[in-house]
Amino acid sequence: MDLENFLLGIPVVTRYWFLASTIVPLLGRFGFINVQWMFLQWDLVVNKFQFWRPLTALIYYPVTPQTGFHWLMMCYFLYNYSKALERETYRGRSADYLFMLIFNWFFCVGLCMAMDIYFLLEPMVISVLYIWCQVNKDTIVSFWFGMRFPARYLPWVLWGFNAVLRGGGTNELIGIFVGHAYFFVALKYPDEYGVDLISTPEFLHRLLPDEDGGIHGQDGDIRGARQQPRGHQWPGGAGARLGGN
Repeated sequence: MDLENFLLGIPVVTRYWFLASTIVPLLGRFGFINVQWMFLQWDLVVNKFQFWRPLTALIYYPVTPQTGFHWLMMCYFLYNYSKALERETYRGRSADYLFMLIFNWFFCVGLCMAMDIYFLLEPMVISVLYIWCQVNKDTIVSFWFGMRFPARYLPWVLWGFNAVLRGGGTNELIGIFVGHAYFFVALKYPDEYGVDLISTPEFLHRLLPDEDGGIHGQDGDIRGARQQPRGHQWPGGAGARLGGN
């Protein structure tokens, strides 16, 4: 498969997010852009009016010998789970999917600035992964060391591994919180009470017109958009271990 076909096979919103999140960090790694202009900080945004930083912090990640593998895993999660959500749950409605990302981004910006977290890629990717895991909560996923469990537990497993191995976990918790906020407001609450709390602005529909097919789920509605349980594939094939050769 050549590069063009690979890229065209990615849904449009995920495609541009994935490309930006791979190209921009590499440009920073090799010195083609000034990384001092890329990170998020309250004082620089609020007091010095550098309003581009919430956007650059979304697509930039500092790639170093220490962080390179983690960045690659975030790019993989972005490609895999964002593509799956846009292609399966939001099929034909990329405007709705873009609105979901904007919703998550808005809250990630606020939380990360309040907590002095400089980059948004990780919490944003985890928020998308969390939503996929809730929509497909009975899907069985395989993890390191042959562990297999329902997808609903995956975000917490990732949080636990990162807390132990990297001494962190805050980014994952922000992503889980933001993803749950969207899932509750946009999916769970309307499903239980029949009231839509948020809706996609019309200008996004004009930017990305709906295609035939709508949002797909077992009952044809986004609030019930869950796939039948199935095995999930990490890199390397069915049942492959995350990070395996």
